[in-house]
Amino acid sequence: MKIIVCIKQVPDTADIRWTENNTMVREGVESIINPFDEYAIETALRIKDENPETTITVLTMGPPQAEEILKRAIAMGCDEGILVTDRKFAGADTQATSRTLATTIKEKAGDFDLIICGQFAIDGDTAQTGPSIAQHLDLPQVTYAKEALLIHQNKILVTKETEYGTEKIKMQLPGLICTIKCDYNPRKSTIVGSMKAQDTIIPHYSMEDVGLSPDSVGIKGSPTYVSKAFRPAQREAGEKIEGTADEIAVLLADSLKDLGVLK
Repeated sequence: MKIIVCIKQVPDTADIRWTENNTMVREGVESIINPFDEYAIETALRIKDENPETTITVLTMGPPQAEEILKRAIAMGCDEGILVTDRKFAGADTQATSRTLATTIKEKAGDFDLIICGQFAIDGDTAQTGPSIAQHLDLPQVTYAKEALLIHQNKILVTKETEYGTEKIKMQLPGLICTIKCDYNPRKSTIVGSMKAQDTIIPHYSMEDVGLSPDSVGIKGSPTYVSKAFRPAQREAGEKIEGTADEIAVLLADSLKDLGVLK
């Protein structure tokens, strides 16, 4: 079985800066693996634990320094990495990003059985890239996955979170799943894994290498854009009211009167 895990390098800071085009400034900011992508990696590794013949390829789009997170994923237990990097990719929205990743998978990753993505990226929170990759590759998909188990060579059982609890879904492979925070924690790097990561050569592919055109990537290939970026106003801490039900009701009524909500 071959699994591809799509991961993203995100800033490890709340002090985010923006360009005049409302794209994020990433230079000079320490970066980490997107936390939801760590669960995607762990899900893949758990499948490999039960099926040792499995190989896991981690894929990311980003600047050359994004190679660091691919090395971290290999140190956790993944087998190889692919970095698609080009200045022309800068400013890509989820559509251009998913097109680039899907094309790279088709052109450079070879045959695969399962693609795993994190449901959200903490620097964007759109939850669109994974489903868009599935659309580009014409794959079945399951989102909001909390667990995935291989039950047959070409079928996987996914536990999906819903508004009402969870449900079990069998999906034919090849397919794609997007993980949320799972009931298990991502594993740490091992010494052996770290040594392997240091020795692993990560191939870098440009726009031309994967067969894309300038009009289909980056800002030019993005039908959407960020019109405004702002930090939500921080709420003040609320007041805790204690007492019996009758006492609390009176206190709440008095507070609402003070606010002008009640007369």
